[in-house]
Order: sequence, then C-alpha cells, then structure tokens
Amino acid sequence: MIKADLHIHTCYSPDCLTPLEKIIDQCLNKEINCLAVADHNTIEGALKLKEMAPFTIIVAEEIMTSSGELMGMFLTQEIPRGLSAEETILLIKSQGGLVNIPHPFGRWPMDDSKKLISPEIISQVDLIEAFNSRAPFSFSSSRARQLAQKYSFPTSAGSDAHTPGEIGKAYVEMPEFSNAHDFLLSLSQGRIIGHKSSPLIHFASTWARLRKHRC
Repeated sequence: MIKADLHIHTCYSPDCLTPLEKIIDQCLNKEINCLAVADHNTIEGALKLKEMAPFTIIVAEEIMTSSGELMGMFLTQEIPRGLSAEETILLIKSQGGLVNIPHPFGRWPMDDSKKLISPEIISQVDLIEAFNSRAPFSFSSSRARQLAQKYSFPTSAGSDAHTPGEIGKAYVEMPEFSNAHDFLLSLSQGRIIGHKSSPLIHFASTWARLRKHRC
C-alpha cells in the first residue's frame, strides 16, 4: 500500500513558495510516497519534481476554466487557462489524462462552481476530490462524497498544500498502480485519511503572492 497526497502545490504556483527539494524532504519525513502535483495552470514544477523524487509523482494541473477549476491528472502537455470546461476536458482526455473536480463545493461558499457539477460536465469526469484539507467547512466534504456516490465515482483526497507543513494532511492509502487506468482501480480500493488545516494557512498563500519569485 502507498500513501498518496493527491493535491499539492509547488513554487511554480503563484501562491506557493515551497521549493521542490523541500517537498521531497517533507514526504520522506511523513512517509508520503505518492504525490499529485497540481500547480495552478502549469505542469512545469510537476515535470521537474518527477525527475527528482524517489517516489511516484503524478503530473497534474489545477486549471482555471471559464466555469471554475478542474484538475487534469496524468498529463504530458500543459493546458492553458481560460478555456471552457468542455474544451479543457477534451484536452485532458486527448492526452490520456483523467479529469478530477477539486473541492467541488468550494473552499468557501462563494466558490461553488455549479456548472462543473452539472449533468453535462459530470458525465465526463473520472473522479471527485472528496476531502481537501483547506476546505474549512465539513459540509464541503460531505457534499463531495454524496456527489461521488451518486455517480459512482472513485474519490481522492489531498492536502492542497501550499506550505511544507501541510503536505500529508490528507492522503489516500491505496494499492500501488502503474498507469491512469490502474490508478482508478486502486483508488476505488483506497481509504481516505484526512485532517483539516487551519483557516489561517490561507494567509501564507496571500504572502506568497506578494513576494513571489520563480524557484
């Protein structure tokens, strides 16, 4: 079994300062041996970390569509921001990737992107993020689980870490996998373990935006 934190950020996100080397150190300390690196609108950091890390890295991207954020997983090419959800999904699928809806009911009530959970979009999704450590309200996770159950989707979990200390706050204990198809099968057998981060952690993201520099 592996411990997979399926949503983290690196210094290649505009609101994160965590260097790649520090991410590896934290994972080794916390016995996290699989990461989905989902920087905002780029896969550059994920590709570099995949070359460096002594454990499994899923190249992902948290993509801002015109209807809200989608996560592409198992990507080989970066997907531009600002496209429609339908166009974004098409680009993810065209490279053999998986479509995930991160925090589908928002970290905050006003973030609820209703179009992403409409029947037209949800029919093209592969999995749902059912636990996000940065989601401050319990109803966000419970509604996400209900959505996944309604459509029989596998569920993922992630810390959504933007700082080193958040890594491993949430993870899925699951069998090992070798590709995207195996990942979904393993995820369906997984067990989510998660703890909420303090809402104050969002100040770290704001600070990172203010003093951002490329790593």
